[in-house]
Amino acid sequence: MYQVGIHHEGDSLEHPPSLADGGAHESIDTVGKDGKGGQTPQGKRKTELPSKFPFLNISRNLVLAYQSLGVVYGDLSTSPLYVYRSVFDGKLQDYQSPETIFGAFSLIFWTITLIPLLKYVFIVLCADDNGEGGSFALYSLLCRHAKFSLLPNQQAADEELSSYKYGYSGRSTACLQLKRFLEKHKKSRTVLLVIVLLAACMVIGDGVLTPAMSVISSMSGIQAAADHLTHDGVVFLSCIILVGLFALQHSGTHRVGFLFAPIVLIWLISIMIIGLYNTIIWNPKIVSALSPYYIVKFFRETGKDGWISLGGILLSVAGTEAMYADLGHFSAFSMRITFAFVVYPCLVIQYMGQAAFLSKNLDSIPNSFYSSIPDGVYWPVFVIATLAAIVGSQSIITATFSIVKQCNSLGCFPRVKIVHTSKHKGQIYVPEINWILMILTLVVAIGFQDTTLIGNAYGLACMTVMFITTFLMTLVIIFVWQRSLVFAAAFLLFFWFIEGLYLSSAAIKAPQGGWVSLLLSFILLAIMLVWHYGTRKKYKYDLHNKVPLKWILGLGPSLGIVRVPGIGLIYSELVTGVPPIFSHFVTNLPAFHNVVVFICVKSVPVPYVSSDERFLIGRVGPRPYRMYRCIVRYGYKDAQQDTGNFEDLLIQSLAEFIQMEAVEPQLSSPDSSSLDGRMAVISTNLQSHSPFIIDDFETCSTTQSTKSLTLQSVRSSYDDGNHENRKRRVRFNLPENSGMDPEVRDELIDLVQAKEAGVAYIMGHSYVKARRSSSCWKKFVIDVGYSFLRKNCRASAVALNIPHISLIEVGMIYYV
Repeated sequence: MYQVGIHHEGDSLEHPPSLADGGAHESIDTVGKDGKGGQTPQGKRKTELPSKFPFLNISRNLVLAYQSLGVVYGDLSTSPLYVYRSVFDGKLQDYQSPETIFGAFSLIFWTITLIPLLKYVFIVLCADDNGEGGSFALYSLLCRHAKFSLLPNQQAADEELSSYKYGYSGRSTACLQLKRFLEKHKKSRTVLLVIVLLAACMVIGDGVLTPAMSVISSMSGIQAAADHLTHDGVVFLSCIILVGLFALQHSGTHRVGFLFAPIVLIWLISIMIIGLYNTIIWNPKIVSALSPYYIVKFFRETGKDGWISLGGILLSVAGTEAMYADLGHFSAFSMRITFAFVVYPCLVIQYMGQAAFLSKNLDSIPNSFYSSIPDGVYWPVFVIATLAAIVGSQSIITATFSIVKQCNSLGCFPRVKIVHTSKHKGQIYVPEINWILMILTLVVAIGFQDTTLIGNAYGLACMTVMFITTFLMTLVIIFVWQRSLVFAAAFLLFFWFIEGLYLSSAAIKAPQGGWVSLLLSFILLAIMLVWHYGTRKKYKYDLHNKVPLKWILGLGPSLGIVRVPGIGLIYSELVTGVPPIFSHFVTNLPAFHNVVVFICVKSVPVPYVSSDERFLIGRVGPRPYRMYRCIVRYGYKDAQQDTGNFEDLLIQSLAEFIQMEAVEPQLSSPDSSSLDGRMAVISTNLQSHSPFIIDDFETCSTTQSTKSLTLQSVRSSYDDGNHENRKRRVRFNLPENSGMDPEVRDELIDLVQAKEAGVAYIMGHSYVKARRSSSCWKKFVIDVGYSFLRKNCRASAVALNIPHISLIEVGMIYYV
């Protein structure tokens, strides 16, 4: 790796134009793989809709439904371990009576029916983003149907992606005033982003609290049966189990799902049988508590204390948000059949059986679940409960990985390592986040040692996420589904009334443990906002200090320096214009590569980008300059990693563009030589429209043909110790009698020769600092917060899997 240290202080504009609506707005003509130029007509935009008939692939859905038991529903299924104990903790101990038990069960039944079943299964799961779920999926849908996005480098060409107008392509006139208001005021869009990030932070906070809550609750069964075991011993055993749980995560969601699914299935069947047994043996009249009349009696008797106890009731639906957040790992249909036909009836019967037992055994409320187990099956159920509690933590851990990946892709989280553990899209593992979660979970378990306090924090985080999801879902109903404002308002008011009661009850308990979720969310939100703010400021600096194209044209095809064989890939976040880093090379170095390609790797507000639509190719300057632009587009759920043949795909795409440009009037007009921004969508399929004869051969991943014997020896010695890097390579050759235009042939020959000479990756090693005239607050955010995060996150070159031996870094100081 070579480093060039250059100090540069540019003149940033004091009042730069707003980038909220997409940053640069240069015109872009997209050319599809069929070779036809121009933009796709609005009415004929290709939209890939999911199958409306999931029963056509019923076997796959059944497998996913089985896996979802072990990944998604473990947390929700283990809530009977602690719900009744949490409900009757505190002042409600003075109201322990059969009537109150009936009322508590009625509350639990209707809460499970209205929130997980009605809201999530029948409504929210319909609002998927190309099969993805979670708060960021809702935000992505909104950004594509209205100008709510704050991503800086968006282009008109992004709207031509096949997945961009997913499901709904019409225009609504019922809410134009509301839409225009939100689009016009940048603060409203910023508030919307902060709300989405807050929901993400609460989900990540759940990833800390849920494992501690579930495992300690299940292990309390040992203490109930073995009096000699102290509570400290229970916590110690819980910590050992927690370490083992997080150590399993590297195996991947699909393996964990198959391993854990039978445990959850056996657990659900067991608690259903026990619940049915208790209902028949102890008090069959509990069935009458399915009527909401008992809810009225409950509040009439308990009053304010009953409202405070709702913080325990809401634990019965804790983990519901994971059902939506983990949607990308499975499918909506598989989750619906699993919840409606397995999870829901088993939980209702178990809660009914516990209530029937407690109505006749009021003294058993502090240890309600284990006390209700018949003596003959106590220890088998305890073992299953412990295993199920471990599984219960898996859903939120998996959801946390998904949330971090989405935040990272949308520029709201520092770069971390993303490991894709399965061919199924969306199943990932994040090592850094996994171990941080483990440490924080152990701190919470050892620090609190009380499931009631942990439950207060847990419930507050869960209900906050549900409250925000209802708000975002209302906006989706208005702007994406294009339903009437009356329908949207009815949805919002109905569920906000229910969730508001639970949220207010949980907020009251903030001093009794609830502050933990607030503290974790505040820290995570601060990290996300600082990273997003610093990233946007850095992008604005690049945008306002672009190298004028007229200056480059004035230098001539040689750029005023010696052009040496090879390809220089200059990485930048700009989608148009020439980044400032290029002028540093031209003015400070005596030579540069014969072929220059400006690479922009960016995220778009869709979950996945098809490989046929990933590359946008264009030319910068006239043909003799041999300067191109390549924009590589990824969705927020895509694997942003080099597959080992990026260079080959790039050369093939450039060759297709060069051929296409010779016959397309949109790209080869007389004025095109002075324009920057005309792009073509090029397929990454090496076999399509190839002007080359492609020969396969095996080589090491970092060894490339080069005229430098020294560099060859360095690369050879590096590859000798990396035998696993050997993979297939291709060599490009032009046919002798192809009948193509001489200028096109000469350009293709230059491209092939440059590829054979070697490829260098050029990136900026940037240092972002606040200007001297900045406020103290801005200096703290940029110079302390953002700088700390940049120094301690993964470098861009590592995140993009750029070969270290071919990397050239240019030091730059950004004064923003």
